[in-house]
Amino acid sequence: MERECGSKELFSKEELQEISQVHVGDDYVEVMCGCTSHRYGDAIARLRVFSDGELQITCQCTPACPEDKLTPAAFEKHSERETSKNWRNNVWVFIGGDKVPLSKTVLLRYYNQSLKKSNGSKIIHRDEFVGCSRCGKERRFRLRSKEECRVHHDAMAEPNWKCCDYPYDKITCEEGEERGSRKVYRGCTRSPSCKGCTSCVCFGCKLCRFSDCNCQTCLDLTTNTPNSFDF
Repeated sequence: MERECGSKELFSKEELQEISQVHVGDDYVEVMCGCTSHRYGDAIARLRVFSDGELQITCQCTPACPEDKLTPAAFEKHSERETSKNWRNNVWVFIGGDKVPLSKTVLLRYYNQSLKKSNGSKIIHRDEFVGCSRCGKERRFRLRSKEECRVHHDAMAEPNWKCCDYPYDKITCEEGEERGSRKVYRGCTRSPSCKGCTSCVCFGCKLCRFSDCNCQTCLDLTTNTPNSFDF
């Protein structure tokens, strides 16, 4: 294990001692990680864990792979993992020679803490709906965490999104749509049946905009106000 002078100790030596290929930097810890596709095998990468909870992955699936500073969800998708959208369990590190999901390691400590801080802030995102391109039925998406916001964001960006792509339950177009009387309740803390107010409608924050996304909405926010959003 390498350690640079003056680096902040994010994890103890005991917590890191069995994790493969650990490097400790000034404000981060870097480890070898990977994600397994049943079709293509293991995609190997380097994961950096920062004290503010940010997770960055540099892919090394091939020597010439240009993918850098990926989120775990983006790396999971890049590796072509068949059952994606569960990166906590699909992205792994080597501990004692075994592949161990990130969810079972100490490496998500600061990420989970940052989520709690985000959820405890005044920024509230109400539930949103995405319509199926095949049947037209609308499906509910919760936006309480950065991961949930990313799932909704990607669904909105997909013009051919269908009911079978719904990440939380296995549903088909035959499944009934939420009743209109139920749809009005979208999680606003000011009023249960709010139709949209400054308390529950967000126009862009670090929870719902993403530095690794190339859509115009995210690019506008990260380009025009880079210091206002801690990505």
